[in-house]
Amino acid sequence: MTAVRVETRRWIIEQPHDSVDGLKREIGIREAAAMLREGKLVAFPTETVYGLGADARSDEAVKKIFQAKGRPSDNPLIVHIGKREQLDELVSTLPDTGRVLIERFWPGPLTLILPHRGTVAPSVTAGLRTVGVRMPSHPVALALLQEAGVPVAAPSANRSGRPSPTEAEHVWEDLAGRIDGLLDGGPSGVGVESTVVDVTEEVPILLRPGGITLEALKKVVGEVRVDPGLQAEAQRPRSPGMKYRHYAPNGEMWLVTGTEADMMRTIQRLADDAAAQGRRVGILTTDERLMRYKADWVVSCGRRSEPESVARGLYAALRRFDELGAEYILAESFPVDGIWFTVMNRLRKAAEGRIIHAERSTSS
Repeated sequence: MTAVRVETRRWIIEQPHDSVDGLKREIGIREAAAMLREGKLVAFPTETVYGLGADARSDEAVKKIFQAKGRPSDNPLIVHIGKREQLDELVSTLPDTGRVLIERFWPGPLTLILPHRGTVAPSVTAGLRTVGVRMPSHPVALALLQEAGVPVAAPSANRSGRPSPTEAEHVWEDLAGRIDGLLDGGPSGVGVESTVVDVTEEVPILLRPGGITLEALKKVVGEVRVDPGLQAEAQRPRSPGMKYRHYAPNGEMWLVTGTEADMMRTIQRLADDAAAQGRRVGILTTDERLMRYKADWVVSCGRRSEPESVARGLYAALRRFDELGAEYILAESFPVDGIWFTVMNRLRKAAEGRIIHAERSTSS
């Protein structure tokens, strides 16, 4: 289905404000909230990435999200709320584990999977008996949600398959003319999507790594299982981001693993080979190694010594390769603990599972 062209309003929300209540007096917040109540689509900043919102109770409104994004309709959406009381209207039960996680991490980049009451549109849940709910901590998002007064279904505000948007300009590039409004609140903070945890079973299950690490979850609730769907993605998705092509640049991307020396040597050799074939080559690295590679473009996603900076800069770096026209992209790999676990999850998806294991050096 082709998205209908519409005029997209864009409001710039100046930061900082003294309170969420102060933000609600902004004309842009009030107009955007009215659009949501009218069944229209509004993109807005959260602390993770920009989201594309619609009234979660309206199937007609929610279907516009899939149309605008070109997103498969069997991929469930996360519902965003502005007040804790709204959760009771959406879910039938809240296990003790969920209550503990809410007390520790809400508002914040944590989505909980809970049994729903049937009050959200069928398109939100993709036919599942559960729904993902979160309360974002970004003041613009909270002001919008509270002013709208409705639960808002909101995946990332990008064309499906593209790197998620961490700046308003990314949203404009992908969705201008496809959505009704865009609240420009500056760059997002975390830079990767929310952590998704299923708390419907006795032991909580991590469905998607995100801004809150697995280690942080375990400190609060003890045991946390990692869903096998993070590796076996052919199954029906239980959470957004578990199926289909995600976060990918236009060029063919490969993730290279190995020790530092072996990885760097392999990346440079592959870059040289691709250049010799006439391909436009990009290398994804960090600030520390920018000058150690030779290619058409060497792009940094942050500082390896500051993992959070890599999470913040990853999607913008992937979009940079599209702007430059890179045809073949080689990406460094990272450890798999803490926020790096989330970064590596997104890199594997961006590379669509294409991974090269660097050959070990035979030199002593």
